[in-house]
Amino acid sequence: MSIAISKTHHLIAEALDYRAARQDMIASNIANADTPYYKPRDIRFEEALAQKAAALYHENSNELKMAMTDKHHLKPQHENTLSKPTLYFRDGHLARNDGNSVDIDVETTEMSKNSIMFNALIQANKKDTMIFRSVIEASSKVS
Repeated sequence: MSIAISKTHHLIAEALDYRAARQDMIASNIANADTPYYKPRDIRFEEALAQKAAALYHENSNELKMAMTDKHHLKPQHENTLSKPTLYFRDGHLARNDGNSVDIDVETTEMSKNSIMFNALIQANKKDTMIFRSVIEASSKVS
């Protein structure tokens, strides 16, 4: 059992992993810009993270929780697992004569947006850990 820094620390780590995977997917799309019949791919994970955040902060108060009358009951499996991101083909772009539908402008824009979100998550993680670091440093000065 590990010590949890905060409720959101694990959620931020999962989001960073997904952002890194999306960056690789977009880079793969750019690398295959000249591959015949290649369709650009992307992953959608925001819904999974939103569901996990709602479960962490109990925002779904209308949801009926399973009663635990005995400590030997099995725990529900869906509470601690994060659903997998959805892989999809990005449509809406005209295919060229070779069947490739990668649009470099769209891919670089998506890569920039993903990079900004990745950096924002890094900053959120730093602020999350700095709060606890300041408390530990302050408590060491008291004694």
